[in-house]
Amino acid sequence: MTALARPTNGRMIGGVCAALARRFGTSATTMRWIFLISCLLPGPQFLLYIVLWILLPSEDKANKTREAW
Repeated sequence: MTALARPTNGRMIGGVCAALARRFGTSATTMRWIFLISCLLPGPQFLLYIVLWILLPSEDKANKTREAW
């Protein structure tokens, strides 16, 4: 598994689904479909997406942080 960071390439809106897809070893399209289908169920899926968008670092920032160590 890779570090959880929003990629700079291959993202549609915020890169959250692409980041989760990389983390769990699936395609970004599959993760996007899972997210869209889960939005039909009751729950805070959309809010969770926004929170992850804010909290997950961009791949560029994550690489700069790793280089600083």
